[in-house]
Amino acid sequence: MRKSKPNIILVTTDQHRGDCFGFEGRAVKTPHLDEFARKGTRFSNCTTANPICQPSRASILTGLFPLTHGVKDNGIDLPLETGENGWAGKLAASGYATGFIGKPHLSTVRTFEPTGRPECLSSTPDYNMDEWFGPYMGFDHCELMLMGHFNLKPSPPPHVLHYENWFFADGRGPEKLEAHETRLPPESGFEQVWHSALPSAWHTSSWCGDRAVEFIKGKHEDPFALWVSIPDPHTPFDAPEPWSRMHDPKDVDLPPERVRDFTGKPWWHEASRKNEPVMEDEVFRKIRANWSRPEQLEDDILREVIANYYGMISLADHTFGRIMNAVREAGLDDNTYVIFTSDHGDWLGDHGLLLKGPMLYDGLIRVGCLIAGPGIPENNIIDTPISLVDLLPTFLELSGAQDDRDRHGRSLMPVIRGEEERTHSYVEWGLAASRCGVELELRTARTPDWKLTFDTLSEVGEMYDLSNDPYEVNNLWERPEHRNERQRLMGLINERPDDVLKEPLPVVGMA
Repeated sequence: MRKSKPNIILVTTDQHRGDCFGFEGRAVKTPHLDEFARKGTRFSNCTTANPICQPSRASILTGLFPLTHGVKDNGIDLPLETGENGWAGKLAASGYATGFIGKPHLSTVRTFEPTGRPECLSSTPDYNMDEWFGPYMGFDHCELMLMGHFNLKPSPPPHVLHYENWFFADGRGPEKLEAHETRLPPESGFEQVWHSALPSAWHTSSWCGDRAVEFIKGKHEDPFALWVSIPDPHTPFDAPEPWSRMHDPKDVDLPPERVRDFTGKPWWHEASRKNEPVMEDEVFRKIRANWSRPEQLEDDILREVIANYYGMISLADHTFGRIMNAVREAGLDDNTYVIFTSDHGDWLGDHGLLLKGPMLYDGLIRVGCLIAGPGIPENNIIDTPISLVDLLPTFLELSGAQDDRDRHGRSLMPVIRGEEERTHSYVEWGLAASRCGVELELRTARTPDWKLTFDTLSEVGEMYDLSNDPYEVNNLWERPEHRNERQRLMGLINERPDDVLKEPLPVVGMA
């Protein structure tokens, strides 16, 4: 019998560019997501609310922009009360069983002092992972991992969440870590990319799929809402075999604009690459200065990076396919909405850059967004601008849950039904000098044809005509012939609601 309320499954990847899908035309193998796009609706102009993990994930949960929920950069914990009043808490209050599987990153993992949160590495001994499964941030049932990226190596109990606890439970944890760190030939010449000898059955993406399938197969008296958070294709680029070799480096598509050139760009582009991060903790400072800011890569090394990044995406795609199979096998596909997206992208060689930072090119802020379920049109592409803050009100409309708070997002259902179009999406990021040696307050407005980013502190900006300059090469900010367009886009930025958190939240760590 069909339940009166539908199930909702949100699947997210981490640092997954909006153009890195087979259906977008790049040479990456995503057969399950390609099929899913054909079976539903995809938004071709979806942007994140912030280009890094913690602020974006907090916005996905709360439907609020970062300066309002307070997590304007990594290292700032989302207030528990704010998180508990996100979409999971609202759906739980309306009768949903809510679950979270994978990487939350709603709180800081590497902190200066213990915070008492389950995600805080130094506080994890306070939680028994054989017994504790939530609640957390509105989710009643939780099966979590710390970072999910092996640049922070899993530690044995008691410094574990559920994935790490499982990883070491059979006594083979040291053997698994050694396999992950084994760099199978050929070597790439770049420390952040290698063919990992860790068998894929022990990989974080596979574990997320395993636990999600078990959750979906469970007997649910109530409708459920589940967030499955796959931690790849985040750096390091360390896909296991055979996924790491699925894409031949000589066949991958290199960025058309991949030379690092700061000519004509705002001052912070160069300064953020050269200035020293301002941090007292020397270990954290070196991570920010070195690991997070690699030099421009030669084409042969960049090909290795992209091929491995594609392999990580293909493994995530395989995991997504397993989740969709579980939905069908449980007989839930006629009453379940599935949404796929990511928290942000990666430069992946654009403009000679890798990873992420305060140059808000589309490779970093545009993400895929797909939805399928009862009544969702098939093979439907919508190019109106939307934002990840729109997920909360969408979930509330689908579930019938009530909300007593103002949100920045708006339900996507009127857009899907063809009743509404949007003019622009909006991105904001407040950076302290601890990240890359510059202090910035960035605001971005993106329309289908234009993008403007403005630093409110220095009052300097950049503006691109995306129709004629899709790779964002020519900064038109100071061109007098484009003054009217600049004023229009600044007007869109100034439309942001005046509800910024008055007292900044404390910085408790690095990430």
